[in-house]
Amino acid sequence: MARFGINPKRNYGISISALKKMAREVGKDHELAQRLWKSGIRDARLLAALIDDPKMVTEEQLDSWVKDLDSWDVCDSCCGHLFDKTPYAYKKAVEWSAREEEFVKRAGFAMMAWLAVHDKKATDKEFLKFFHVIKKGATDDRNYVKKAVSWALRNIGKRNLALNRKAINMAKEIKGLEGKSPRWIASDALRELTSEKVRERLEKRARR
Repeated sequence: MARFGINPKRNYGISISALKKMAREVGKDHELAQRLWKSGIRDARLLAALIDDPKMVTEEQLDSWVKDLDSWDVCDSCCGHLFDKTPYAYKKAVEWSAREEEFVKRAGFAMMAWLAVHDKKATDKEFLKFFHVIKKGATDDRNYVKKAVSWALRNIGKRNLALNRKAINMAKEIKGLEGKSPRWIASDALRELTSEKVRERLEKRARR
């Protein structure tokens, strides 16, 4: 786990599949989720994100939990299984992306990436608001931030043809910024967004 950038401290090493099985058996339990999170144990926190009820999560809880993040896997799991299902998801995506703490900032962009996948009812307008934030975040050279910036841009660009064009144009703008991080993000995003596989899938979706 340490080799893959996962914090090995306070970690039992329980697999995600085993945790998901536990979550199905437990069901939604907001109070238990709070106790699991307070334990500080990585596996318990992953389980907490799986069983917490997004309808009961407050804005204060989101801000409290995000400050505790110290590993990309817990960050991404929380964003994709819980945070992005709360009423505060779009607001927090923008807020956290402007923060200085590495995993809080990653959470902002991870939220954008997950919303692009999970929020089927959202309009393009919701995601167009993220582009200026993505461009600003592209100058951050920290590994876990720049990878999340690319992830957000790529996922938004894979929603439909219109957003694909916008995301490609944004990637080209980012490529013109100074620094290694913008060049890496632009290259990473353009490689996928302009691929034949993505183009064919989006065109097929548009015909449907």
